[in-house]
Amino acid sequence: QVQLVESGGGLVQAGGSLRLSCAASGRAFSNYAMGWFRQAPGREREFVAGIDRSGGDTNYVDSVKGRFTISRDNAKNTVYLQMNSLKPEDTAVYYCAATTPHYSDYAPMYDFWGQGTQVTVSS
Repeated sequence: QVQLVESGGGLVQAGGSLRLSCAASGRAFSNYAMGWFRQAPGREREFVAGIDRSGGDTNYVDSVKGRFTISRDNAKNTVYLQMNSLKPEDTAVYYCAATTPHYSDYAPMYDFWGQGTQVTVSS
């Protein structure tokens, strides 16, 4: 089992920044590829970013490329999502998730999920 706890969400004006954190406990964090997903009201859960076990390979949905950065610190058992130039359409609940061996943009491939953190971007 892996337990995931997100933090760092909040209310921010358009153009602002937030950094989300996801702290993992349980089995060896470095064994897991990680993903960030988001879900807005009335919409399906959407892949945002993924990172491999070492942190050397990342991928993003087109709508956040150049604005968001995913990273991880295996010594701290934490994955981050730095979000810059935020837009109102980024408003959603953001979830981190763990999977092996590779990250995916398909949510059912992930074995463990956090409880989510709300991000609200005002115009």
